[in-house]
Amino acid sequence: MRLVQGRFDAVSVYGDDPVQMARKWRSLGAEYLHIVDLDGALKGKGMSGDAIAAICAAADIPVQTGGGIRSMADIEKRLAWGVSRVILGTVAVSEPDLVAQAIERYGSKIAVGIDAKDGYVATHGWERVSGRQAVAFAGEMAALGVQTIIYTDIATDGMLSGPNTQAMAHMAQSVDAGIIASGGVGSLEDITALKTTGVEGVIVGKALYTHNIDLKEAIAAAR
Repeated sequence: MRLVQGRFDAVSVYGDDPVQMARKWRSLGAEYLHIVDLDGALKGKGMSGDAIAAICAAADIPVQTGGGIRSMADIEKRLAWGVSRVILGTVAVSEPDLVAQAIERYGSKIAVGIDAKDGYVATHGWERVSGRQAVAFAGEMAALGVQTIIYTDIATDGMLSGPNTQAMAHMAQSVDAGIIASGGVGSLEDITALKTTGVEGVIVGKALYTHNIDLKEAIAAAR
């Protein structure tokens, strides 16, 4: 399932078997899977646990996931499912002490997802925009020891219109953490453009399902 610009009234469903889809991407060369529990992000609690656990068991490649994670118990549950990296989003804004505790216990298995609209952090499944500037907040997270930040530009997400390379470059150059770019990637040229910004990785979502991008070609372009 995919959203457009974070809107839950603009949902596209591309398959009803997440495990089969995960196996497909693995067979085509995927080395990492990014999974968001969209219902969990909106409702503030995990809603897709069985599916995520099944994907981890079947995919045989690392999986990172976020959405609806609000406590250490939530983090531990996902790690027990076999998740390789847990992404903290809304809770990182409201409870930075939890981020620090999680980093102390799990280190690089913890990432922070920063979803931004017009440069400001959005929370609660992208339904609310805070007064926190995204780059400043990312710096705070890096100071806590966060090594990986997934940075999503909501305005471009699901649009296939190209990523916000200027915002990604600003983030990558301003923050002492690895930045993974997300949002708007619709062509191989977009991946090539993001390589120049200093980000360490790119998440490709909708463009794979619409066949705008071939996964094998994307991996080659990223390398």
